[in-house]
Amino acid sequence: MRNSQIFSLTLVAIFAALTAIGAFIKIPLPIVPFTMQIIIVFLAGSILGSKRGLQSQLVYIFVGLAGLPVFTQGGGLTYVLQPTFGYLVGFAVGAFIIGYIIERGGEEPSRLRFVVANLVGTFVIYAIGAPYVYFALNFLLDMPTSASTVFMTAFLSTVGVDIVLAIVTGLFARRIYFLLNKKMFNVLEVPK
Repeated sequence: MRNSQIFSLTLVAIFAALTAIGAFIKIPLPIVPFTMQIIIVFLAGSILGSKRGLQSQLVYIFVGLAGLPVFTQGGGLTYVLQPTFGYLVGFAVGAFIIGYIIERGGEEPSRLRFVVANLVGTFVIYAIGAPYVYFALNFLLDMPTSASTVFMTAFLSTVGVDIVLAIVTGLFARRIYFLLNKKMFNVLEVPK
């Protein structure tokens, strides 16, 4: 039991660190850069489950807000003013939802369940992130920006690639899920 808990906490920390690394693998775009973080969020929810996936993303957010420069543009409490902060909140909620959907798939969730979970997670992330971009630009940063411009830059410019990544990652994550769940301490058992 103790080894299982240690391994579980280690996975949470690893996924928080991987999310930070994903922030620096990016393609600069206006307002919202494209990063590899979403792949890590998909994997966190898919592999760690709802609670641990959420925990991994919350650890990442708290470390960044504490001042470590793990976000795409630094760190610190003032990062909540950045237009992209909503996506970080979306990552946490998205990882939870992805894990929740997969956990409801029984002992052997299907490939389709993993893919659908990631697709739902994608839209949750965007449903939180894109409106926050509009809010931050127009009300926090006093940079008047139309809703159509935000829609183009905070949604349309990257959602297509993220949908493809959701599908591919869902198929890949299922293999890792079964490897960890069946062979390594049964760490993915839903915590009580």
